[in-house]
Amino acid sequence: MRFLAAIGALAIVFAIGCAIFFFGGYYSVAATAEDPAAVTWALTKVRTASIERHANEGPPVAFGETAMVQAGANAYASFGCVNCHGAPGVKWLKYSEGLHPDPPDLKKVAADLSPTQLFWIVKNGINMTGMPSFALAGANDAEIWSIVAFVKKLPSVSDADYKSWTASAEPKQ
Repeated sequence: MRFLAAIGALAIVFAIGCAIFFFGGYYSVAATAEDPAAVTWALTKVRTASIERHANEGPPVAFGETAMVQAGANAYASFGCVNCHGAPGVKWLKYSEGLHPDPPDLKKVAADLSPTQLFWIVKNGINMTGMPSFALAGANDAEIWSIVAFVKKLPSVSDADYKSWTASAEPKQ
């Protein structure tokens, strides 16, 4: 019984210590400060679990067709995705280096996420990362699915193809 009481007391002390650390201002929220490993681990686990639980809308029948991928490249450019994530032949803008965590290189993560997960992320955004909700930015589901189709093809898109597909892209207001 004493053992359980000791564990309970330690848990209470730990919880109070965490509260003082976070709510007492000792934890720096500056984008220039690295998160402690425990915070990075926890936020990554929460993000991954949330996406897996909530991403459940399947892609449309035309998903991945050439016209959809090209429309997605245009929407990707129009909605400013290139500013933070770059694109074939286009570097991301310097200010994206100030985001914390860094925006992922979509060529590298495209294979790790399903179309359903990417759709959910683009549509809803991710809190505390700088990734906005493109549904709230005015993108409809068809545009979001086209962006996802483009992102899934991104590793194989050439600089010339991206340039020709986005020549008419105008920023969304």
